Amino acid sequence: MTRENPPRATDKFDDDDYPAYTMGRAAEMIGSTPAFLRAVGEARLIVPLRSAGGHRRYSRYQLRIAARARELVDQGTPIDAACRIVILEDQLEEAQRLNEELRRGAAEPGRRD
Repeated sequence: MTRENPPRATDKFDDDDYPAYTMGRAAEMIGSTPAFLRAVGEARLIVPLRSAGGHRRYSRYQLRIAARARELVDQGTPIDAACRIVILEDQLEEAQRLNEELRRGAAEPGRRD
């Protein structure tokens, strides 16, 4: 019987969804303040995970989303509107991805519907 290799600790840092960044580091990375991250959290754009001690932790994916909202806010868009725009952009991207998958599947030779 062979035993699977356990995941390496460094594998988590390659995972876009792994909550690797503290609030301070996350704010620094996107050029904002912790208050901005709290505001996008309150708007439910991103929901950070909590450490055992209750501290917010952010993933790279969440930071990309927050950075996009920050771009919009920096251009004068109110934060609630910026969060809604980012949510709609994300939904559109997902719909386009699914649509493309369906097109590829329909174009497969020998496919019957």
